[in-house]
Amino acid sequence: MKPEDLKVPFRWEERCILIKDRVWYLPNYYDHYNNFVFPGWNHHDVFGNDNPVYVEYCSGNGAWIAAKAMENPNINWVAVEKKFERAKKIWSKLKNSELNNLLVICGEAYKVTAHYFPPQTVNEIFINFPDPWPKTRHAKHRLIQQAFIQQLWSTLQIGHAVNIVTDDPDYSAQVIEEFHKHPGFVSSYPEPYYLTERENYGTSFFEEMWREKGKSIRYHRFQRSHES
Repeated sequence: MKPEDLKVPFRWEERCILIKDRVWYLPNYYDHYNNFVFPGWNHHDVFGNDNPVYVEYCSGNGAWIAAKAMENPNINWVAVEKKFERAKKIWSKLKNSELNNLLVICGEAYKVTAHYFPPQTVNEIFINFPDPWPKTRHAKHRLIQQAFIQQLWSTLQIGHAVNIVTDDPDYSAQVIEEFHKHPGFVSSYPEPYYLTERENYGTSFFEEMWREKGKSIRYHRFQRSHES
């Protein structure tokens, strides 16, 4: 299957939230969230089993998560990518490699998490190279904000963690500051609260590109520490 083989299953004026052929569509400029009820990770339209659920946000073209899904068939992997052109590439990988343990969510990260992910049903979260929005006036668009961190805390099982990877030192500092503000997370790493190498983490297009440019990569890990 090629990426262009995936077509949006509705016209713009008929857009809706639906799960079809391993893709969960959450359209832009659509806010009728109550019209859709998430059936649960173990529903036959999703994974059809009770295996652990690992979510990657900012999945890009899906190289990292497709490799992880192939290496770990007893884990259910969820790729969240808001750009349809990128979501199509992930879908193509899962189809060609017959990755029945991979689901693509084409939609905005905060919205799908806040409205549909059931509490304490995700075992691990990964956010790989989120857009750093480096200009000060654009910082409000960064994914790592308190509202989103609260949603991550809610959906994670106790004792499990959020992993964040970035090449941007300023964004790294914000990630650390924001997670330290939340009483329900603790860093898995001592000060400075990140690693520059992490064995067997996997690689992606962005990691390879930034390493080739001589940039240092920072790996953060924050664990959900308690019930409330």
